Amino acid sequence: MKPLVSIIMGSSSDFEVMQKAAIFLNDNEIPFEINALSAHRTPKEVEEFAMNCEKRGIKVIIAGAGMAAALPGVIAAMTTIPVIGVPIKSSLDGLDAVLSMLQMPPGIPVATVAINGSMNAAILALQILALSDIQMNKKIHNHKDGLKNKIIKANEELSKIEFKFRVK
Repeated sequence: MKPLVSIIMGSSSDFEVMQKAAIFLNDNEIPFEINALSAHRTPKEVEEFAMNCEKRGIKVIIAGAGMAAALPGVIAAMTTIPVIGVPIKSSLDGLDAVLSMLQMPPGIPVATVAINGSMNAAILALQILALSDIQMNKKIHNHKDGLKNKIIKANEELSKIEFKFRVK
């Protein structure tokens, strides 16, 4: 089995945030890999990774980074594979990482999710994969149906709670 999604983080200290993406992909049986690479500490390894992703069959890259958060942008500069950036809250409440990912120069897009939003990054990765794969399309529809059903169930539960002045 070859990975379709690559989860990359700036350091292993980002794993707590990034594991939510891994759990979502794993639960949905989407082959993925997960590694730490640093745009600043291992630039040659980042370049090698980015330049070889397409050959290895990677379809989407999820890159988490904090502070200067250069990793998603550096990877995006070296590949045509979609890159989803996950700003990690490590300093300045994560705003520095968000701005680093959002303010990419023209031609080097990084789709950016919320601070510590790796699960949304994994959902977006699945949505991208679903564009060309019927099985992935079924998985994203099942996920969305599950979200809808949670709200329906919540409303059923809420309707059972009695209040003197509640209007139904």
